[in-house]
Amino acid sequence: MLSALISVARPNDPDAVDQLADTLGALVAGVAAGLVGDAVIIVPAPNPTIETVAEATGAKVVLRGRGASPWSAGARAARRDWVLCLEAGDVPAEGWIRLLDRFIGTARPEVSLARLRRPHTGLPARMAARGERVIGATAPRPGDLVRRERLLAGPKFSGRLKARPLAARLDRA
Repeated sequence: MLSALISVARPNDPDAVDQLADTLGALVAGVAAGLVGDAVIIVPAPNPTIETVAEATGAKVVLRGRGASPWSAGARAARRDWVLCLEAGDVPAEGWIRLLDRFIGTARPEVSLARLRRPHTGLPARMAARGERVIGATAPRPGDLVRRERLLAGPKFSGRLKARPLAARLDRA
């Protein structure tokens, strides 16, 4: 099982609740399949609407500190060994449950990071991702499946981690 960490960067944005609802709705199939065990919503400041959505879905809301990594803050509240980092609006494409379940079940202990494809990212993010494939990743990003212990160690990885590319894809709602 995994914990889903959902970062809502701008909770006061009028589209934030709809994007969060789309992401949470997409995770329901993972809950039904026994893959997603819990969800943590990470926000920079308290927001009553986000808290209402979290309460209705059984998710937990976590406040991240100013300048802190949302993933480290969310990992402290996560209950599973693996966490899936998502932004509000990310929707896993068809087949993601089987692929992530297989990866988690077969990953060796030294494997700590896998990446889902995010075709909707901008050019700078795509160029950075290509560079990370060669030299390794220094920090988690949306679309990463990471061992919780790595996120608890701090906002950046100690050393560079080789990301295992996954065939699963994230779309935007």
